[in-house]
Amino acid sequence: MAHAGLVQPMGNPRREKVAVSLRTRVDEHDSTVVPSLLERHRRVLPHWVDQMHEEPISLVSGDGAMVTDADGREYLDFFGGITTIISGHNLAPMVEAVRDQIGRIAHSSTLYLIEPMVELAELLVSMTPDRHEKVFFVNSGSEAVDTALMLATNHRGSNQVISMRQGYHGRSFGAVAVTGQRGYSASSLSPLDVQFASYGGCFHCPFSLSYPSCDVACATDLRNVIEAQTAGPIAALIVEPIQGVNGFVTPPPEFLPTIRSICDEYDILLVSDEVQTGFGRTGQAMWGIEAAGVEADLMVMAKGLGNGLPIAAVVGPADVMDAMGAGSISTFGGNHLVTAGALANLRYLIDNDLMTNARVQGDTMASALTELAGRHPEIIGEVRGVGLMQAVEFADPDRTPRPDLAAAVQEACKAAGLLIGKGGVHWNVSRLAPALIVDDAQIREAMEILAAAVATVAGSTR
Repeated sequence: MAHAGLVQPMGNPRREKVAVSLRTRVDEHDSTVVPSLLERHRRVLPHWVDQMHEEPISLVSGDGAMVTDADGREYLDFFGGITTIISGHNLAPMVEAVRDQIGRIAHSSTLYLIEPMVELAELLVSMTPDRHEKVFFVNSGSEAVDTALMLATNHRGSNQVISMRQGYHGRSFGAVAVTGQRGYSASSLSPLDVQFASYGGCFHCPFSLSYPSCDVACATDLRNVIEAQTAGPIAALIVEPIQGVNGFVTPPPEFLPTIRSICDEYDILLVSDEVQTGFGRTGQAMWGIEAAGVEADLMVMAKGLGNGLPIAAVVGPADVMDAMGAGSISTFGGNHLVTAGALANLRYLIDNDLMTNARVQGDTMASALTELAGRHPEIIGEVRGVGLMQAVEFADPDRTPRPDLAAAVQEACKAAGLLIGKGGVHWNVSRLAPALIVDDAQIREAMEILAAAVATVAGSTR
């Protein structure tokens, strides 16, 4: 007899769901057809969790700039988990550090002292401008953006924030509020009062001007936004030094310095979103904004920080970083495991001067892409980027976006063993961002594959 206090399991919807799921699996005595991984993915994950290719692949291992899928096929990885793999897959010092740390203790939360977290914070402070004194660790770029905005609005006593059109800052509530792409703006609700200013993308100049005779109107128009669309003190302006999701849109050299001077004029904190540009990926400086000769008030970093581990950080001056009116913690941010791995990653990156390799290999890639654009002006509108952030924008001669061509090139590259990304508001931009350990032979092979793919696609459009 069942205990009087227990609910009988018969008719339990949860158990029935589990039973159905189990019946779809095959054991050695059952000939039931097993659903594919993609079918299982679609069954249990939201429809808005995108997949990269027409026939999605499952990557199961990697080494350096190479990855292998579940069918054993190897690819040159020139997207690195959306610019995340910065020091290469299966980085031996990271593997050793994580294995050692998890064998001792993986987690305790920030309610306890964590030596690798303090050590990593000390390293980041040494890598950022002198007045940046404190660090707070979280789990993702979205969460880091939210934290930076919370700190800035608390410090300034204002919920007004300015962001950039076509920018992308993440999926969380605050990060979506400052994202300037409709395709990623899942909600119009916001904890912030946000206004959007023009970004310095010359190929799609919002003022239909030409650089340099334009006098960088995209930057100076920020004053008009401030004067016409805001009221009272403004807490912060957040900007990507190079717009990542928008297709590595790279502003003219005067853009960020002009933005900085206007922020100073109106006493606005400048927040640099270094999630994709950080840790030397541009080949010019450790930080994207540093490459422009500009110092940010707050810096947000993720992706390359952990080389695949879920870790992100906000770095800034003590007075801003301490601007929290209540106590707080981070359960997972900065735990033993991820900080030990991130330390090993950054030490490898610095000790091996991967930033220089990013500059050298980036120059090789940029030269090849410029030559490619010269051969196909009828479908390539612009090539752009810095270091190992390079992009090809597909457009008709009148600059009409061609997302179909970008998609076709991506599929042709995959078929030939090269993985690249896509981006842009219209998804018409190919993005190439290999790990900073990529070598000359791999760059040249990737450029040959891309050139063949573009030639094939161009031929089919004639």
